[in-house]
Amino acid sequence: MNQTLSPERIRADVAGLLDCDPAELGPDDNLLDHGLDSVRIMMLIERWRAAGAGAVEFPDLAERPELGHWTALLTGREA
Repeated sequence: MNQTLSPERIRADVAGLLDCDPAELGPDDNLLDHGLDSVRIMMLIERWRAAGAGAVEFPDLAERPELGHWTALLTGREA
């Protein structure tokens, strides 16, 4: 659980890499369908580790690439 990463920051970070409006990303959307790939997932992991989410691993995100799952995993609460 990480208090430095807010649901808004997670959504904004993902949207920034996908070059879309954060409002376009629903909590149950498959982010791979939006164009997210493994390289971008690794970029997000590095960014979020630098922000204090040290325990996040690639399989945690890649196995369930939904914003809601990622938000719950990184913050301990739902998107």
